[in-house]
Amino acid sequence: MKIPRDIVEKRMAEFLEACQRKCLKLTHQRLEIYRELAVSEEHPAAETIHRRVRRRLPTISQDTVYRNLKLLAQEGLISIVGMSHERLRFDANMGMHHHFVCVHCGLIRDFYSSNSAVATMPKEAKTFGEPVSLRLEVKGVCHGCRTRRRGKR
Repeated sequence: MKIPRDIVEKRMAEFLEACQRKCLKLTHQRLEIYRELAVSEEHPAAETIHRRVRRRLPTISQDTVYRNLKLLAQEGLISIVGMSHERLRFDANMGMHHHFVCVHCGLIRDFYSSNSAVATMPKEAKTFGEPVSLRLEVKGVCHGCRTRRRGKR
């Protein structure tokens, strides 16, 4: 599913501004990798991003995609999401939101909740270090998997 054009344009403008602010070189490859994340709500894995960017940049290597995703995550321009036993998945939405993760098919979708605005960092988290963000990850069974499971009965 594609993100609305106005949101993509806003993400791209914020990305360009953040790269300038952080003095990150804005290569054509880096821009296309980020664009692929900005247009998708599916939180793609690096392999998926590589496959899609290669349609526009046939010579881009998988290593280049991995290195750029790692750098963008380190710089706080994208986030890494998903279950730890799976491939890393990436998200360009850096606004306050949370994730629903299907435990069967791995679907990840953003959701927004007014209840989460009152969530506070648990003081126990500070025993491990200085917390920098708080996001909720709800694990469950998506509608598609639930429908398929009902059909098998």
